Amino acid sequence: MQDHDAPQNGRTKPVTSETIEALLGRVSVRDYEDRPVGDATVDAVLAAAFRAPTSSNIQAYSVVIVRDPAVRAKLVPITGNQRWVGDAPVFLAFCADLTRIEEAARRNGHDLNNNNFEAGLVASVDAALVGMAAYIAAESIGLRGVMIGAVRNDIIATAEALALPPRVYCLFGMCLGWAETRPEQKPRMEYEAMVHYDRYGNQPALEGGPSAALDRYDRTLAAHYEAIGKPTAPDSWTHDIDKKFHARLRDQLRAQLKQRGFDFA
Repeated sequence: MQDHDAPQNGRTKPVTSETIEALLGRVSVRDYEDRPVGDATVDAVLAAAFRAPTSSNIQAYSVVIVRDPAVRAKLVPITGNQRWVGDAPVFLAFCADLTRIEEAARRNGHDLNNNNFEAGLVASVDAALVGMAAYIAAESIGLRGVMIGAVRNDIIATAEALALPPRVYCLFGMCLGWAETRPEQKPRMEYEAMVHYDRYGNQPALEGGPSAALDRYDRTLAAHYEAIGKPTAPDSWTHDIDKKFHARLRDQLRAQLKQRGFDFA
């Protein structure tokens, strides 16, 4: 096995791979060619994704492959009229699914009525891991896409559109297709601000501390938006995050999840 960290001619050789380079170059793509994504392609992507880690082999997720224009038409307004939900060649709905756990419990004389907080959390994590694995698998064969968290704008309406039974809710969706256009990559927060060593707060390479890092990111993100002609504030990230989260976001979500059989109270 090659040691990537071993010095090469006095220098440390950069650690990279096709997967690392794909992730470093990743962008959210919302415009697609008028070119289908075949069933065999989707099946290959999802079969690979289903090898993602799953807590205790629970596999508490399901994916709804949505091609029907009538179903898409119901999802578009739920997701804030994101046109790509209707335009993309395929839309994948990643769902936390407790139905098989509930059936296993029923076969052994039990139910989930008093034990669905951890089960719901595990199912949500499982579905998220599968979704990201699917995204990476799709990119590896040239597909591009965008995650759609706005299906949670109305958990009940999304469930009705997808005919989800009780104990299932859609965590997020994913548009997939062949890219028509590719946007400029949005800068991320600096690495040193996100990584801690051995204990939280131990960030020896972080210049000026966390607050200074936010100031730098505000300026970097503002410069990016100005370069692509998108209106922004000088304190771009902190301004937008405050605007999004200072009020209660999706205030009905907890009650809707409980209605679906996921009690996160």
